[in-house]
Amino acid sequence: MAIEGKDDIYSGRIRLGMVGGGSGAFIGGVHRMVSRLDDHYTFVAGALSSTPEKALASGKELGLDPERTYGSYEEMAEKEAAREDGIEAVAIVTPNHMHFGPAKAFLEKGIHVICDKPVTSSLEEAKALKAIADKADALFILTHNYTGYPMIRQARAMIENGDLGDIRLIHAEYPQDWLTEPAERSGSKQAEWRTDPKRSGAGGAIGDIGTHALNLALFVSGAELESLAADLDSFVEGRQLDDNAHIMLRFKEKNGVTPKGMLWASQVAPGFENGLQIKICGTKGGIQWAQENPNYLWYTPFGEPKRLLSRNGPGALDASTRVSRIPAGHPEGYLEGFANIYTEAARAIKAFRDGKTADDVIYPTIEDGVIGLAFIEACVASSKADGKWVRLDV
Repeated sequence: MAIEGKDDIYSGRIRLGMVGGGSGAFIGGVHRMVSRLDDHYTFVAGALSSTPEKALASGKELGLDPERTYGSYEEMAEKEAAREDGIEAVAIVTPNHMHFGPAKAFLEKGIHVICDKPVTSSLEEAKALKAIADKADALFILTHNYTGYPMIRQARAMIENGDLGDIRLIHAEYPQDWLTEPAERSGSKQAEWRTDPKRSGAGGAIGDIGTHALNLALFVSGAELESLAADLDSFVEGRQLDDNAHIMLRFKEKNGVTPKGMLWASQVAPGFENGLQIKICGTKGGIQWAQENPNYLWYTPFGEPKRLLSRNGPGALDASTRVSRIPAGHPEGYLEGFANIYTEAARAIKAFRDGKTADDVIYPTIEDGVIGLAFIEACVASSKADGKWVRLDV
């Protein structure tokens, strides 16, 4: 992504490694695609699978040098840190329970970490990782990729500018239908680990997609979640983790107003594919955005007709146009939004090379990861207590 007047100090591709993401892994392929989109990264090394044999086969399939295809992340961190041309950043795209170990290993070697969400499988691990990241001579980027959409950046800027006034109401939802039947018992690798508490952690739908919905709501609104009351269900017989969640939210008071909200996350909702959307209302107006139609944002000043704002169209702010690539009317979607996170990370990493800080970049951090795990554990605790209000432990 060319950013006029800003990219001259951010030259030179970043040598990227990957942990996980071998043959058949959906999200690993996505990370590799989006890292290439704006030409900031070169994929050079990986520990791509759980066994050395599978890792070597995946590396060969992806064109990696066999000498830089490792049987474990420990070996990869050690050897890449010792190379003059070693990786500068690593993408961690494993199931949740395998985030902490690799992230710790690479951060302690001074290698930047780009990690899938949730950041770990428990709040205890998330807090421990934050302590490591805070001390590390490296950056930590969390891929809550939906924050990369241009119209999400537009919505955030409008709220920061006061266009909605003081925020009162925050609604987020993320319904899917792909787990309506027990896909984990019919050979789906993606379903198997997401419904296994040993690999996914305490949250099912709330961890997989509920954290996305919450992160997006917080990112756009600027609100801070204080407490919640949750009702979690596992509708599919025998499923060990939740597949549906209804959650009431209370946020911290700001400017004399205490915002209230709701969050619905479901993976057993037929008719919904990836129905992520947010609705935020303040004293002066409201906005509405849906991920399945991401190039548009509805904005309604109170007492006036609704306005449809488009990416790069009339009324688009610099916050939106800065992370857009093509003219209005040509759609940008999931991959482009995801790529914006990688590009923002690249600009920060390239500035880091020169001992500088890229102050204008925006990406989710380890702090967002801790909030996500605190959200999951508060939801589980609240639901077990029959919907009792529980404060977040952050």
